[in-house]
Amino acid sequence: MKKQSLLSTLKAGIIALFTLAGTTTATTAQTVKNVVLVHGAFADGSGYKGVYEALTKQGFHVTVVQNPLTSLEDDVTATKLALDAQDGPAILAGHSWGGVVITQAGNHPKVAGLVYIAAFQPDNNESAIQWFQTAKPAPENGVLPPDEKGIVYYDKTKFHAGFCADLSKEEAAFMYASQGAFYGKCFATPVTAAAWRNKPTYGIIATEDKSINPDIQRNMYKRSNTKVTEIKGSHAVYVSQPQKVAAVIMQAAKEVSGK
Repeated sequence: MKKQSLLSTLKAGIIALFTLAGTTTATTAQTVKNVVLVHGAFADGSGYKGVYEALTKQGFHVTVVQNPLTSLEDDVTATKLALDAQDGPAILAGHSWGGVVITQAGNHPKVAGLVYIAAFQPDNNESAIQWFQTAKPAPENGVLPPDEKGIVYYDKTKFHAGFCADLSKEEAAFMYASQGAFYGKCFATPVTAAAWRNKPTYGIIATEDKSINPDIQRNMYKRSNTKVTEIKGSHAVYVSQPQKVAAVIMQAAKEVSGK
């Protein structure tokens, strides 16, 4: 009886082990339906409204991070808090400076894939400013030097042409008025653990970008073997072409889900 009891216990344990393994596999392979969006400098999360609407209509759960823009560490913390709140795996997407943020924050265990939207994509020990300096800025670029408080703003007279030329004057005026106070030290802070080295990565090149030279975007994405989509649009391509940007995010979600 004792021998039979031992065999029964062992059999039950093996069944439980395989059941647990099956559950783990199912969790790993689950469909990605969460998207976390990270804005960049000289903007706030409101610019993602069009992308949000396009994604939610397709059944995605979307969270828009409001970056404090005070330091890379603070923006990463804000992004990780949003990721903590997700009920499963997520696509993490970032625009412009937000690319640096997702590069660091993308190591979060809930991040299934990364999408760079006309964004910086530094490697370990690299900063945004290093890449920005690899090509001559466009005449329309209006990034000003830091003020006495160390805050960097975008020149009002150049904002429309340099940041969002494919939007109306009224939309550009609103974006300028809602830009955050971006601390210049962010640009010079290096990444310490580039998530794109370990996560499936997608990138959008804004071909008419006057804030981050499209060639800079191409060079970063080529180095990292990022899956690239080129979209005709300004630096604010996520505002002017929300359906196309959302389509790249949805494709990323589909592919990382194994579909």
